[in-house]
Amino acid sequence: MSLIFIFLGFLLLVVGGEFIVRSSVALSFRFNISKFVIGMTVVSFATSLPELIVSVNAAINDSPSIAINNVIGSNIANIGLVLALVAVLSNISVDKKFFKRDWPWMFFLSIVLSLFLYTGNILDKLEGIILISILILFIINVLKKSNVNETYNDVDDKLSLVSNFKIFIWLIISSFALYYGSEFLVDGAVNFAKQISISEAVISVTIIAIGTSIPELAASLVAIAKNEKGISVGNLIGSNIFNIGSVLGITSLIKNIPVAQEIIQRDIFWMLLFAILIIILSILPEKNKISKYKGVIMLVCYFIFIFQAFA
Repeated sequence: MSLIFIFLGFLLLVVGGEFIVRSSVALSFRFNISKFVIGMTVVSFATSLPELIVSVNAAINDSPSIAINNVIGSNIANIGLVLALVAVLSNISVDKKFFKRDWPWMFFLSIVLSLFLYTGNILDKLEGIILISILILFIINVLKKSNVNETYNDVDDKLSLVSNFKIFIWLIISSFALYYGSEFLVDGAVNFAKQISISEAVISVTIIAIGTSIPELAASLVAIAKNEKGISVGNLIGSNIFNIGSVLGITSLIKNIPVAQEIIQRDIFWMLLFAILIIILSILPEKNKISKYKGVIMLVCYFIFIFQAFA
């Protein structure tokens, strides 16, 4: 029964993730926000909403440790699973903004989070405020240093034509899907962990993390199937930045997040390892390209991480 709840949770998060992005972008067009700003802020936040809803839900239901395990596992999955699979199916180009802006901010936030976790067994409200503040500085930096007239291919222009009624329906669908998807996923995962005598930390850093990364993966696979551009490296790195800054920042304001020993001893290391791996593979041996064999390398590393988590 727990596996059925987990599957239903996955499915609803995919639906909710898709409709929240559509409705958010359509609403942004209504307020005459530029396509670039929509892409860099609205879409990035909307794609992190499944992680946020799951984490807040877990905190409210007295499983706050799931929040941090979910975010760290999701950040690992975004690179080791989602980006790797997309690279295997379709070579990915890496632009200069990844090296100058996206990766440095992600790595900086990852280091700050790591320091918080290593210096205490709890992520508290003050640390949450610091994470949110860094995220705000990142957004300001992006908007100040970028040309708002530049093309942003990942935002669908057709959404500017959507009616207000349809936007309202999409918001209703996404709200119910994200809420019940998070309920089913968290409850199913917690019960499943108890049934097989595995800690919530392991379940949340693997199964729940993969579940909250599924919307990005599904969108990428659909784009590839339609011979359209798949998800970009910058988008996934942006999602990782929002995961740490907004998801953990907001959740820790609601409730202090205890840190499981598995996180300190193992998962933080893997998150930083994947962050370093992606920058190395983006440069060597051929720069600005993540080809199929590089995707295979990341996938192998991800499966080693999963194996070690359950070992």
